[in-house]
Amino acid sequence: MPQPRRFAAVNGRGFRALVRRDVLRFFRLAAESLGGPCVSSLLFLAVFVLAAGREGEMVPGLSLVNFIAPGVVIFSLSHAAYQAAAFSLLEDKLEGMIGDLLAAPLSPAEILGGYVCAAAFNALIVGTLVLGLTLLFADPEPVAPAVSFGFAVATALLFAQTGVLAGLWAERWEQYSLAENFLVLPLGFLSGAFFSIAALPPAAQTLVALNPVFYAMDGFRYGLSGHAESSLVAGALVLAGINLLLGLLAWRLIAIGYKIKP
Repeated sequence: MPQPRRFAAVNGRGFRALVRRDVLRFFRLAAESLGGPCVSSLLFLAVFVLAAGREGEMVPGLSLVNFIAPGVVIFSLSHAAYQAAAFSLLEDKLEGMIGDLLAAPLSPAEILGGYVCAAAFNALIVGTLVLGLTLLFADPEPVAPAVSFGFAVATALLFAQTGVLAGLWAERWEQYSLAENFLVLPLGFLSGAFFSIAALPPAAQTLVALNPVFYAMDGFRYGLSGHAESSLVAGALVLAGINLLLGLLAWRLIAIGYKIKP
């Protein structure tokens, strides 16, 4: 007689299938998911170079373009992570495919991990491509590539989980865009990606320090230039803590079926 399939504590096959599906979905839209960030990044850098020239300095000893380039990479990476996770989850909801996913032998943690890992992987690909394009303008002198990679991974996970939360909350594409325009983009632009907080008044510096993306940006920039405006240890702890909180919240919402179960 046929016997029911037994799964281990972790359904590795199902988890890998979910990750693979979302990665392939990302590459099917490569013109938008890869081409868009690359073009936007080149435009950002071109505007700054044309406005200030290659020799201008944002901070002493670091040229403007070498200061801006890491910010452009993290900005593109974070935006891509959010879009990949939120778009995938919302499309599954609107197309009715979320029911098939919930019926599969996947735990809430495995569903969350599938969306987050796929989105983070896709975002790291975008970040790598953008980093390569920045070399057309910048000439970074990496002092700690491993630090940059660690902060890039933490940033990708942070915005992938933010995208999952937005995808759970949103019921229409307008709400998806609302979260993007009023949360993701402001966090990126006000993170110190394109300016030094040393030039800000004390009150503004305090506000920027409350932005977790500032620590992601600062840590990534340190690895490529040796310049940091905050403590790397404090930044790593902030990102780890927020990632943990977002992960627990997203897991709980999926477990109770928030806006994904009838």
